[in-house]
Amino acid sequence: MGDGAADDAKGRAKEAAGALTGDDDLKREGKVDQATGTVKDKVGDASDKLKDAVNRD
Repeated sequence: MGDGAADDAKGRAKEAAGALTGDDDLKREGKVDQATGTVKDKVGDASDKLKDAVNRD
């Protein structure tokens, strides 16, 4: 599991725990973690595409 996927999973767990306990701060923290995971995934994908383009022979 990559960093982005790990952050997303952690965020989903926090958001669910916050929803179950009524903890709005924990829910918000979970959403931030999920967004961080999404950004990390997109940056990683862009980096991979750039590496592929540069390394074409």
